[in-house]
Amino acid sequence: MQEQTKRGLTRRQLLARSVAAGASFMVGAGFVAGGNAAWALETTVLAPESMATLIQMARDIYPHDHLADEFYAVAVKGYDTAEAAPAIEAGIAALNAAAQGAGHASYLAIGWEKDRVALLRGMEQSTFFQTVRGGLVTGLYNQKAVWPLFGYEGESFSQGGYIDRGFDDINWL
Repeated sequence: MQEQTKRGLTRRQLLARSVAAGASFMVGAGFVAGGNAAWALETTVLAPESMATLIQMARDIYPHDHLADEFYAVAVKGYDTAEAAPAIEAGIAALNAAAQGAGHASYLAIGWEKDRVALLRGMEQSTFFQTVRGGLVTGLYNQKAVWPLFGYEGESFSQGGYIDRGFDDINWL
C-alpha cells in the first residue's frame, strides 16, 4: 500500500481543529473569520491578528452574550483605514505588551474574560481605549440588524410617533 504524504491541512481539518481548540477567531492572510466559520472579514490595512484582537476587545468592552461576533466585527471595521491603522496597531501592541507582562502570549491568548477586562481597566484612560470605546457606541448600537436583538423597534416618526405606536406597549408595569 502506498503511503500518502500530507501537505498541510485541508479546509475541513482546519475548521475542525480550530473549533476543537476552542478558538474564537481564525486568522489568515488578510482575513479574520469567526470560530464557527459563519462570518469572515477581510482586512486591507490592519494585520488580521490586530483585527481579531480589536473584535475581542470590543466584545470585552461591551459584552452582550446574545450578540454574535460578526456585529462587533462590523463595528470595528472602520478602523481598517490608512489613517486609523497606525494608532490602532500601536494600541494593540501596547495591549499585547500588557498581556505579556501578565504572563500571557497576547491579549487574544487570555482565556478568561475577567483577566482581559483587568488589562483593559489598566489602560482605560489611554487615547487608544477611549477611541475604540467611543467608536463602539455608534458602531455597534447603530446597526439596524442589532436593534431587534435588544427589543428596539426603530424610529417611529415615519409611523406616527411613539404616542400612537409603542408608548404603552409594556405589559409588565
